[in-house]
Amino acid sequence: MAHPASQPHSHPHAPAPHGTGHHPHAHAHARGEGDAAHGAGAQHSLAEILDLDAALFASHLTAVTGRVACLAGSDVTHIVDLGAGTGTGTFALLEQFPTARVTAVDSSAEMLARLSEAARARGLGDRVDTLRADAGAGLPGITDADLVWASASLHHLDDPAAALAGIRTALRPGGLLAVAELDGMPRFLPADAVPDRPGLEARCREALDALHAERVPHLGADWGALLTAAGLAVEQERTEQLELRAPLPDGAGRYAYLALGGIRGALEGRIDPGDLAAFDALLDGGPQDVRHRDDLVVRSTRQLWVARRPGQ
Repeated sequence: MAHPASQPHSHPHAPAPHGTGHHPHAHAHARGEGDAAHGAGAQHSLAEILDLDAALFASHLTAVTGRVACLAGSDVTHIVDLGAGTGTGTFALLEQFPTARVTAVDSSAEMLARLSEAARARGLGDRVDTLRADAGAGLPGITDADLVWASASLHHLDDPAAALAGIRTALRPGGLLAVAELDGMPRFLPADAVPDRPGLEARCREALDALHAERVPHLGADWGALLTAAGLAVEQERTEQLELRAPLPDGAGRYAYLALGGIRGALEGRIDPGDLAAFDALLDGGPQDVRHRDDLVVRSTRQLWVARRPGQ
C-alpha cells in the first residue's frame, strides 16, 4: 500500500458556493524523453503506464479527489479534466461528484477515443464529453466550469501564464482549479541495486533532470506563484511522498519497466557507458530485470495546488 507523508499548507479564504476536484494521473514521463516515439506504440505504452499508475496509487487518488471535493462543495455540475489521458482523473472525479458531467480535454484523438470507450463500458457515457484541444490554446467554448482538474499536464506547456489565463476564463466566478504535479519519474531501486554500479538510479535521475531543465523547463515550477499571478486565490498546497513496498501490488514491476524503458533513449550519451549497460540489464529480461526483482520499491512525490477564481 502507499504510505504518504504529507506536508499540507492552508490558505484562508472566503467560502464560495461552488468548487472543484483533483487527481494525479502521473504519466511518469513515458513520452517526451529524448527520441521517444510518438506513434501508436508510444501511445499504447503511455496509456498503459497511466492506468498502472492509477491502479497502484488508487488510494491516493481517492484521497486527493476527496479533498478537492470538500473545497468544491456540493453544487459542482461541470468539471473539465485538462490533459485527461485515459480518464483516470475523469472517473475519479465522477465518483466524487455524482451529479456532475466532465469535459475531458486532450490533444490526442486516440486517448480521447479510449476514454470515451471506457466511459461507455462503465455506464458513464452520458456524463462524459470530449474535446480535442491543446491545453496551451485555451478551452474553446467553455466558460462555466465549476472545476478544472489539470494533472501532470501543465508543465508541458510553453507558456503557463497564457494557459492559466485561458483556464481562468473557462472557470465560472468562484470555480476551482486543481493542479496535480509530480517531481519527475518515480524511483524504483535501492542504491546498491546493481552491486558494481552503486548509485545507478540516482545518476540516471540526475541526467534526466538535466534533460528536463532543457526541454521541460516548467517541471517543478512554483505553481502557487503562477496561480496567484494569474489572478487565482490559492487555498491549498500539499506535497506527499508516496512509497509502495513489498508485498507490492500486481503491476508494480511492469510499471517500473515501462517508466524506465521510456527514458532509455534519453540517457544515451548522457550517462557513462558502463551505467548505460547496467541500466539495460534492468530491462533485458535477465535476473536484474525490474520485473523480476524482490527489492523493488516505488517512490513518488506528488504535489497539489487548489486555487479559486475570485467572485461568486
